[in-house]
Amino acid sequence: MTTGTALAQPSPDKIRILAHEQYDAPESLSPSTVDPDPLAQFRTWFTSAQVQGTVHEPEAMTLCTATAAGIPSARVLLLKQVDARGFVFFTNYTSRKSRELAENPRAALAFYWREVHKQVRVVGRVERVSRAESEEYFHSRPIGSQVGAWASKQSSVVGEGELQARVEKIKERFGEDVPAPDFWGGWRVIPDEVEFWLGKPSRLHDRVRYLRVEGSPDDAPQWQIERLSP
Repeated sequence: MTTGTALAQPSPDKIRILAHEQYDAPESLSPSTVDPDPLAQFRTWFTSAQVQGTVHEPEAMTLCTATAAGIPSARVLLLKQVDARGFVFFTNYTSRKSRELAENPRAALAFYWREVHKQVRVVGRVERVSRAESEEYFHSRPIGSQVGAWASKQSSVVGEGELQARVEKIKERFGEDVPAPDFWGGWRVIPDEVEFWLGKPSRLHDRVRYLRVEGSPDDAPQWQIERLSP
């Protein structure tokens, strides 16, 4: 059973949250019940969220990056692949997030599935995916998205009508055969830490964290699994 969140605004410059939703996930989560591999555990949770159909866009995730000076930024984007090494998304390599990843090749991800009272948090290293992987995914996208990748100078200031003008030029240039731009491709977050969170009543949530064992190889990582206090 859950209760809705109540808001009160006693003054124009303040919002106070007076009531909070009570989480009550039916299952439980512990180091003894999770898969030894956090990527396999993620696939189990993700597939369940998809099959149940109750979570809208389970692939939506928050990506956090930081500059070399440590200035952070966060945005929501879409997960496109989970493979044996990590979590993959695609973007413009000249975008703010890509520039920050090039400066500081560490990132954090957060998935929040409110409808099933679950959250997954990931921290890890990043690498560019292969050019072949980027091109394969690019050509699976709708033609409008392919054109948009060429037309958008992502994260740069754009004038009114400028973007649409570039779209028309790209359509005229390539027609229906749009190649993958050199400045566009994928990033893979290779996890060193993955936490699974399961909402429980009275804020006594189940939390299980995987930590990569230092020195274990990327192709066969070993994990320390432990319960965290809520």
